[in-house]
Amino acid sequence: MRVLAIDASLRNSGVAIIDACGGGKFRALHIGAIHNPTSLRMSSCLVAIHDRLAELIQAHEPDCCALESVIYVQSYKTAISLGAARGSAIMAAAERGLPVFEYAPKRIKQATVGNGSADKTQVAFMVRALLGLTETPGADAADALAIGLTHLRAQEGGHLGLPGPAQI
Repeated sequence: MRVLAIDASLRNSGVAIIDACGGGKFRALHIGAIHNPTSLRMSSCLVAIHDRLAELIQAHEPDCCALESVIYVQSYKTAISLGAARGSAIMAAAERGLPVFEYAPKRIKQATVGNGSADKTQVAFMVRALLGLTETPGADAADALAIGLTHLRAQEGGHLGLPGPAQI
């Protein structure tokens, strides 16, 4: 199974493509982020996110997409921009027929680090170790990798009768 994992954000969306190689082994095929400058209008950022994800989907042909679920933020402006970025990402995947799954932030941290309250540096360190990377990825890319690993592990757990992920 190949998963497109996205940590959606208006200015810096983390993206990763991860393959399950069998036997609990995983391989990162793409690690990166979609960076949109602050000078770019929100609508242009959404187009950029959508178009870059469409390119990645075409190039890597993932079987599904996984995202972090909606998080609660104190600023309504931040909530709106995160929701819009997430919507752009979901649209890119759905247009191409990919099933889209979501995971709560605590579940992602628990699955990756073993602690639902882990900080970003712990997530990045564990992702590096779990995937055998030579460098620690940036925070946005590391979050995307953690989302992808969470999904792949959840799929393995589904074969064991464990509760599966929420498909949206």
